[in-house]
Amino acid sequence: MASASLPAKTAKFRGERHMFSTSDDNAMLNQIRATHAPDGRDIDVKPLLQVIDDIFLLAAPVIPGAAQGTKTPPDTLDDKALHAGFSDIMELLAYTISRISCEITCKCSGGGDAHAATLAVFNTVSSYSWDAKVVLALAAFAVYYGEFWLVAQLYLSNPLAKSVAVLKQLPEIMERSAYLKPKYEAITNLIRAILTVTRCIVEFKELPAQYINHDTPAYETANALIPTATYWTIRSIVACASQIMGLTGMSHEHIASTTEAWELSSLAHKVSTIHEHLMKQLSLCYHHIDETKQIEAYQSLLQLFETTHIDNMKILKALIYAKEDLLPLVDGSTKKRVSLDVLRRKNVLLLISDLDLSHEEFSVLDQMYQESRQHPTRAESQYEVVWLPIVDRSTPWNEAKQKQFENLQSMMMWYSVHHPSLLDRAVIRYTKEVWHFNKKPLLVVLDTQGRVVNPNAIHMMWIWASQAFPFTSTREEALWKEETWRIELLADNTEPLIFNWIQEKKYICLYGGEDMDWIHNFTTRAQAIAQQAGVQLEMLYVGKSNPRDKVRRNSSTIIEQTLGHTLDLTLIWFFWVRLESMWHSMVQHGKSVENDPIMQEIVTMLSFDGSDQGWAVISRGSAKMAKAKGDTILTCLNEFDEWKEEAQLKGLVQALNDYLHKLHTPHHCNRLILPGTTGSIPERVVCAECGRQMDKFIMYRCCTD
Repeated sequence: MASASLPAKTAKFRGERHMFSTSDDNAMLNQIRATHAPDGRDIDVKPLLQVIDDIFLLAAPVIPGAAQGTKTPPDTLDDKALHAGFSDIMELLAYTISRISCEITCKCSGGGDAHAATLAVFNTVSSYSWDAKVVLALAAFAVYYGEFWLVAQLYLSNPLAKSVAVLKQLPEIMERSAYLKPKYEAITNLIRAILTVTRCIVEFKELPAQYINHDTPAYETANALIPTATYWTIRSIVACASQIMGLTGMSHEHIASTTEAWELSSLAHKVSTIHEHLMKQLSLCYHHIDETKQIEAYQSLLQLFETTHIDNMKILKALIYAKEDLLPLVDGSTKKRVSLDVLRRKNVLLLISDLDLSHEEFSVLDQMYQESRQHPTRAESQYEVVWLPIVDRSTPWNEAKQKQFENLQSMMMWYSVHHPSLLDRAVIRYTKEVWHFNKKPLLVVLDTQGRVVNPNAIHMMWIWASQAFPFTSTREEALWKEETWRIELLADNTEPLIFNWIQEKKYICLYGGEDMDWIHNFTTRAQAIAQQAGVQLEMLYVGKSNPRDKVRRNSSTIIEQTLGHTLDLTLIWFFWVRLESMWHSMVQHGKSVENDPIMQEIVTMLSFDGSDQGWAVISRGSAKMAKAKGDTILTCLNEFDEWKEEAQLKGLVQALNDYLHKLHTPHHCNRLILPGTTGSIPERVVCAECGRQMDKFIMYRCCTD
């Protein structure tokens, strides 16, 4: 009797498969939307979805002869799902899950069509949200699927499972499992697609409403697709359930049907395509949310810096790291992780740079910092430095960048952020838009309350080092009022011997350029005149800004031929950076060539560096200096006999200045090259020699010698 009834049952099952594959999407969607009448309950389905994930992970089909892999048992339900309140949720949902299971079982076993079975499920879950509908349907199927494979896994070792398995014809099914492999794989692939879409629907439901409006295009598009995604996911669940139910009572000649596997694969493809569309929109939603959060964080930073605080902790937490779950700083002296509390109520200098902080910049900063630490009780040493590494987030962080960061961080004796990723994107935006960070390092000064007292003290640090403390604009102005144009200002901290030469009343000559022939002729002639005039002359080569191989070779030649003293390349770089910093500092205080004599001298020196020839400055002690371009001063020295008597009467520097004045002609071509990333460049700059407004050009330079 039983065998006679099998063909008829199988015929119904085949007809059912044909009916599953036909429906009008528009009509279907209208029917589905008509069933949707949510009652406003907000149910957290994630714990339930976790239990479902565990079931499908452990209930994978057992196929003899096939590679099963190693299953990692999920954490116990006590740890993952049965948290406070979960039992209450299950009491609320258990009846609905049971009803769905009955609907699927009745419709699939009775040979009804897939759309009708799916619609019956939708009617059962009409009062739930879209994400809850699909999770509840999936839970109902997971119960059936899990029970089926639980018996299949245990029937050889458990008597109860063996008896149940006999009634379900599982031994026969297991014997034919090799033939059923295509169907098992198709079901498994479809379940995998179902799970990915379900997670996506749940994820979409959890998007934070405060950061994305429902009229956002990406949200609107995804929201319109959710009913379709929910329908095809539940319909796929029905199809999987139908295939599992169809395994029992199936004759041998029908068990290996490739048509069934193809139909399941078609559903998997459709569901996967829906998932791709949803994920694309979800990604756009997350991008919108991230942008909204960044705007909010940036506005919060702006407001925070406009607010008065009792100490600097709120500001430092906002800039560096606000959470308490890790120690965000590295102490350069001990190389240990520390909290932001080490900076509480201290003056903090934020060193802001990328990972390409040059050797010269680092070396000079390190020397100045070390000097300040040698006298920790002095007023000008009462500050801490913190490095904020700014990196380009648009390029991936790789091993090379990590190594570059670690190498730079390991050399720093001051504090540094543990990792660049700790800095929020809003902070990076703030450094660029408010503090105008653009590759060149900044030194932003915060007082003990976190107020910005100087958005960039790097120029003050280069000029006066820790003497500039507390690095305020008022302090900067006071320091300039104390200054005059003298050799100490020009060459401070570059060559310690200069102070000895000044005390010994020696003549001092600073000279530069890259033309070695001119250097040889000039130094030889200058030394000869000094000997003829009976004066002591010390000569110091300061090269050219951004010194390269040519300057290095010149320095070596000068030492080899005992033509005078030279600075090493780092100090040559520092000599010119200090001059540029002086220029920017004075510009910030409204000084110009027309109204300030020091500014006039600074611009002259920078013009010397911008020329293609050598130049020289000669002084004695802190007295007045004589200066000129290479050809002019060499001509003057070659004609020493014309003014040597004046030199005996007035002194060498004054006589040299007088003769240079006689040689001066109106014709000249001065170039002033200023690095555009060091600060603001004024629209109007006048020539230090004639006072006329200089033409402005844009120059891009790549100099490798």
